[in-house]
Amino acid sequence: MELKTVNQLGDFSSACPEREYRQTIAQLYKNYNQPEEALKEYLLLIKLEPQNAEFYYQSGMLFENRKRPDKAIQYYQKAISLDTRHSNAHFALGSLYFARQNYIEARGELEIALRFNPDNYKAHFIIGKILRESKNYSQAVAAFEKAMKDPDYKIKALVERGSCYISEGNFEKAAVELERAVGLSKNEGAAETLYARYFLGYCLEKLRRIEGAVEQWEKIYAKKPGFKDVAEKLSQYQDLRQDDMMKEYLTCSRSDFVILAAELTKKLGFSVQDSGAIPEGSYTVALEDDDKWVSVKKMTRLIWFLRAPNPLADDIPRNLLEEMKKNNLTRGMIFSSSNFSRKAAEWTESRPIELMGKDKLAEALQGLKLPQPAKARR
Repeated sequence: MELKTVNQLGDFSSACPEREYRQTIAQLYKNYNQPEEALKEYLLLIKLEPQNAEFYYQSGMLFENRKRPDKAIQYYQKAISLDTRHSNAHFALGSLYFARQNYIEARGELEIALRFNPDNYKAHFIIGKILRESKNYSQAVAAFEKAMKDPDYKIKALVERGSCYISEGNFEKAAVELERAVGLSKNEGAAETLYARYFLGYCLEKLRRIEGAVEQWEKIYAKKPGFKDVAEKLSQYQDLRQDDMMKEYLTCSRSDFVILAAELTKKLGFSVQDSGAIPEGSYTVALEDDDKWVSVKKMTRLIWFLRAPNPLADDIPRNLLEEMKKNNLTRGMIFSSSNFSRKAAEWTESRPIELMGKDKLAEALQGLKLPQPAKARR
């Protein structure tokens, strides 16, 4: 109130220099959330000292807060032209370029900002995100490691490191980073915690540690039921609590799954001619032992047993048909722990392939007896 009175009087003498006055009141306006008034003061300061880079930088920040990025960019660029070592202006400009997905310009400005202020951990964080977008995962991981020195960015950086490892298909390393993020979190409802748990669940699902994945999704659901597809995931794996054989199907090791698939093939009335692992599951080449499937002639077929978390598209039966042709097999079947898309079902209607979704798989698994080694856990 006192400073406003000085402004009304307009008497800026040696006892109250105008530059000092306007800097002081501008900062007060910022502190008390009056950005419009603060901007007016900085624009007046620019008129008083047009070569002062800091005044342009402060004005740019205020324009950015008013959702006027074009204007903010102009003022940041002017600040840099007056002071090429103005680290904050380089950082602010780089951040705006990043928001606009101008990644080359953004990275250039952020690296200049770090040259003059190596402890700007947020700059390391954004550079990491740029590197991740360009699929330069190893450098992105290193940038996020530097960002972790700032406590405010530690959990976020761990989540980002985890996402880099996921993109590389290294789910073990990703799980380690994401478990660290979850362990450091003190707010279960925070966005970074929810994402850490979600991606951790994804990794554990890929690693066939389904119970651990479900545990992560349950904790997310308790805080935010509508978060991504968590409710759908929990519904998909509810059989884990009710059906021991479905649990075995979903969680057993890769080698044990080959054995399980072979035993299930026998239970269905076939003899197993060959078996082995394939991505997301196992295969058997099966010969009918009786007249259960055909009444005229015994035929050999290719059967895929898949552990897929999402409904299977038509590319799966298409791929099976290609494998059948390569091996001179005329019939095929696909058993899946999820269901099939409508397109997949329509595509197979006129082809010698049977689709066995989640319910038919559960029915087939009932009463299945496994040899003791297949029940061992890694």
